[in-house]
Amino acid sequence: MIKRIKKLRRFKKVKDLVPASVAEKASSYNPVAPLPPEQAMSLEDVPQITNETIAEHREDVLSGARKYIYPLAHSKRRIIIVTSAIVVLAVIAFLAYSVAGLYKFYQYNAFLYRVTQVVPFPIARAGNDFVAYENYLFELRRHIHYYQEQQGDQDNDFSTVDDKEQLAEFRKESLDDVINLAYAKMLAGQNGVKVSGKEVDERVKQMREQNRLGSSDKVFADVLRDFWGWSISDFKRSLKDQILREKVAAKLDSQATAKAASALAQIKSGSDFADVAKAVSEDPASKVNGGDYGFGIVKSNPNVPPQVIDALYKLKPGQVSAVINTGKTLEIVKVEKLENGIITARHIVFALADMTPAIEELKKKEALKTYVRL
Repeated sequence: MIKRIKKLRRFKKVKDLVPASVAEKASSYNPVAPLPPEQAMSLEDVPQITNETIAEHREDVLSGARKYIYPLAHSKRRIIIVTSAIVVLAVIAFLAYSVAGLYKFYQYNAFLYRVTQVVPFPIARAGNDFVAYENYLFELRRHIHYYQEQQGDQDNDFSTVDDKEQLAEFRKESLDDVINLAYAKMLAGQNGVKVSGKEVDERVKQMREQNRLGSSDKVFADVLRDFWGWSISDFKRSLKDQILREKVAAKLDSQATAKAASALAQIKSGSDFADVAKAVSEDPASKVNGGDYGFGIVKSNPNVPPQVIDALYKLKPGQVSAVINTGKTLEIVKVEKLENGIITARHIVFALADMTPAIEELKKKEALKTYVRL
């Protein structure tokens, strides 16, 4: 009985939590019943949506946003200014690094070499023409690569005394070579000498046919890369300069050119090739034998210039070639016999004068200025 009384008291307390007013409203709520007139909403009180009200609302929104537009525009200009400043500083730092590496520390790494291929830094000035630093590095890196390959030490940093001396020699040789080439090009221009791409390709073809550059394109490319660190285009570039020197040397040595033309004219007029060779050839080893080489010639013979071998294999026995420029000599050849791919032949040789005196004379007229001290 006592427990039941306690439960009743507890229930009463819970019931008291719900106010009587709430219960009365809940019991009297009728969702279908209409609202009193004073509480009903008139249509006149409903906002009307028109183009004008939309425009007004849009203007209110935009006016609140305009205060953010000008700071954003200002930030954009600031970004452009800051970015431009960073780019300028980066360019200045890049140029400073390049100039220091090339002209102070005389670096020749691959990165700086690529830089000189893009930016025309000069290493010297020959008359009014600048000598590109890239030309110098092209030669220097070839010498260094070959030296490291021959020494069998590709990581050679030229830290030993002997290697330092060798590097200094390479530097001097490379600089002299590119400067002399610059003056050779001047002489070529003065004498109307040019070298076409066709001439370069023909020389490459000659060397390939004589197996001087490998038996296949892959071997050819591998030989160039392994020995000189060159691509095929690098090789053609060097070969073009070589052919230019050959043609300029022949053009400058008018005496040797005249001698060769005279000897060829005598042969064509009926004179015996051996007799003419004994009389005018400037090769003491073969002159006494009427120009006879004294050995059989094959296409891969390294002791005969490729231009001469190419001419010999285009002749039939008894035929005589035109004047051939080997770069160091002017030659006329005659095929005596061809058996099993081996040629017996005679030649008449005229030595070409060294170009050095002509270049030195030109240096007096077209002053030389170098921008490095090697």
